[in-house]
Amino acid sequence: MTGSLKSKRLAIRAGRVGRSKRKNRSKAGNAFIFICLCVVGFFMMLPLVYAIVNAFKPLEEFYVFPPRFYVRRPTMDNFSDLLKLATNMWVPFSRYIFNSVYVSIVATIGHILLASTAAYVLAKHEFPGKNLINYIIVVSLLFTSKVMFVPQYIILSKLHLINTHAALILPVFAMSLGVFLMRQFMSMVPNEILESSRIDGAGELRTCWKIVVPMVKPATITLAIFAFQSIWNSSGGGLIYSEALKVMPMILTQISASGLVRAGVGAAASLIMLIPPIFMFVIFQSQIIETMSTSGIK
Repeated sequence: MTGSLKSKRLAIRAGRVGRSKRKNRSKAGNAFIFICLCVVGFFMMLPLVYAIVNAFKPLEEFYVFPPRFYVRRPTMDNFSDLLKLATNMWVPFSRYIFNSVYVSIVATIGHILLASTAAYVLAKHEFPGKNLINYIIVVSLLFTSKVMFVPQYIILSKLHLINTHAALILPVFAMSLGVFLMRQFMSMVPNEILESSRIDGAGELRTCWKIVVPMVKPATITLAIFAFQSIWNSSGGGLIYSEALKVMPMILTQISASGLVRAGVGAAASLIMLIPPIFMFVIFQSQIIETMSTSGIK
């Protein structure tokens, strides 16, 4: 009874403090914060707006200086030219779309499976070397994929996976960001829940996938978006040589890399590649924001 009374008093005090802080906030301060957020949001939207505008610019408006964030005579010729080039290829364009979708889905699912399982072990089990592994995962977040390209190429070459879709899929499996995100969330799951599931006879895999993973759904969705975006934008340059195995980013780069005449086609191709990641982010933005605020990523 004493504990419940203390908790009620603390809750009442916290509510009073929260109300007093809200009262002390002035309208001018709220307006200033709102204006600052609008300005920052405007500058963050400029690259996306510029990409959309360029896709509808005629060729004579591309190299006007200073660059314009608007188009005077919008045209659909860039998209029609892209379609003509795609239909005249030796390999059907639908094959490239299939390759991109296949690689993205397989890499995303595989990364979620491996990252969730590894994060569960690191978050809820004790074993020698656990702290060292956690430290290596955090340090690996400092390196970009370009830094790791040469070691990855050597490893994939020794495994005879060059010029296969596995050369694009396996590096995504090993992304450390997914393990870090899932570990951060799984560490907040109460151990009492895991103990009760073990008492009921559930094994470790069942406890992980039936209890822990559903409790960290926002992190799982965020992880899926990051993995999909990483593989979707990967061109596979230097890893894929066969024309029938190439993915859409590589083909669109080849189409738009034919000089200044193809600048409009390249802008249209870039806009098409932006659509799936933006679509996924708009749908699951609430889960992404919750994941970032909880995991401590700024």
